[in-house]
Amino acid sequence: MKLSTKGRYGLKTMFQLAYNYGKGPISLKSVAEEEGLSENYLEQLVAVLKRDGLLQSVRGAQGGYMLSKHPKDITVGSILRSLEGNLAPAACVIDEEMNVCEKEEYCVTRIIWQRIRDSIYNVIDSITLQDMIDEQENILQKKKKRIQEEV
Repeated sequence: MKLSTKGRYGLKTMFQLAYNYGKGPISLKSVAEEEGLSENYLEQLVAVLKRDGLLQSVRGAQGGYMLSKHPKDITVGSILRSLEGNLAPAACVIDEEMNVCEKEEYCVTRIIWQRIRDSIYNVIDSITLQDMIDEQENILQKKKKRIQEEV
């Protein structure tokens, strides 16, 4: 499974908004600059995330975007499914589709695709934006400690 730029850039955008959670609306321009991404492309992504209830927008000079829920309540899975759609590795194991293959009852590879799908979902649905923030803080602490040791 390979995520498209929609999923990768969307997750980066949501992380930036989570990292600034509680500070009011954040402009897409600042997110784009921080992540080195195209502001125009991010506009397309946030439209989808907003439609799916993950973001709120505020108009005006001090406007921008902010999470619609606390970072602990938004999973990586909800973001990726919003932007990428179903993440199943094969059409025959997409939950919504029934009887895609006439061999599905005795297809050994279908079992593999189901396990891969379930593993992917277990991982992405267990990680929240808050987990990402906590990990970023750990990384920054380690970096700070290393710099202090070098001095």
